[in-house]
Amino acid sequence: MINIDPVSQRETHRQIARIVRGLPTSDGAGVKLTRVIGQPALDMLDPFLMLDEFRSDSGSDYIAGFPEHPHRGFETVTYMLAGRMRHGDNQGNSGLLTPGSVQWMTAGRGIVHSEMPEQEDGLMQGFQLWVNLPAKDKMTTPRYQDIAPERIPEVSLAPGVKARIIVGEQAGVRGPVDNVATDPLYLDVHLDAGASSEIAIPAGHNGFIYVYEGRATVGESASGDLVRGDLGVLSAGGEKVCIAAPIPTRAIVVAGRPLNEPVAKYGPFVMNTQQQIIQAVEDFRAGRF
Repeated sequence: MINIDPVSQRETHRQIARIVRGLPTSDGAGVKLTRVIGQPALDMLDPFLMLDEFRSDSGSDYIAGFPEHPHRGFETVTYMLAGRMRHGDNQGNSGLLTPGSVQWMTAGRGIVHSEMPEQEDGLMQGFQLWVNLPAKDKMTTPRYQDIAPERIPEVSLAPGVKARIIVGEQAGVRGPVDNVATDPLYLDVHLDAGASSEIAIPAGHNGFIYVYEGRATVGESASGDLVRGDLGVLSAGGEKVCIAAPIPTRAIVVAGRPLNEPVAKYGPFVMNTQQQIIQAVEDFRAGRF
């Protein structure tokens, strides 16, 4: 275990401010998933608009996929842990997400795309995170960053603790995703039983830890005990968080710079005003995406 003076830890380390459990739901053409951010208990955590976990080895839970649908004004981040998902859009782009890969899609001014499984059975598991864009970037040109598994660096943070770095920096190593307006951090952290580590969190960023396997203690109090399916919202202040695991554990650690701007949401459109939402709907219906 890491030994840290309790007084200095309170000043420099983040704690768990609250714990949120996801809600079972479905999206797309009936894909079963768990919505963690974007539900009544946690509508958003600026700049994060939504977090879904999908996890099933039954093809009937995911086979219908996500047929063509539009987005405007934010970014979607798909991180695959297991399974194969094909994406395509109305600009002629296409790609395949495989285990360990990431797609960071900036919808910007508008795109119509689909995400369809390339398997009929077997485990399909991963996350989709929605990240807001600042007002100045909401109408930017759409772009994809498709990251193959071998491009994601893995670093050792402490004995028995390693992290895959999707975006941001940890232990002097940067992830492959770049030029994201909210300067995010996105880690997939693996801890052996009895292991612990400090994780650097950028000052001023909002952040969370979501445990998807095992159990973790975050910070120095019992309020930081997270079990599988718990999202722990990190307290403000501090540039480090301590995580420990009594059993083998995996968790995603995510943080981003809050935008502190008005948010207007309507389905797949996220803008700053209702008038902009109305315009987005009109543009989509008129085929201007």
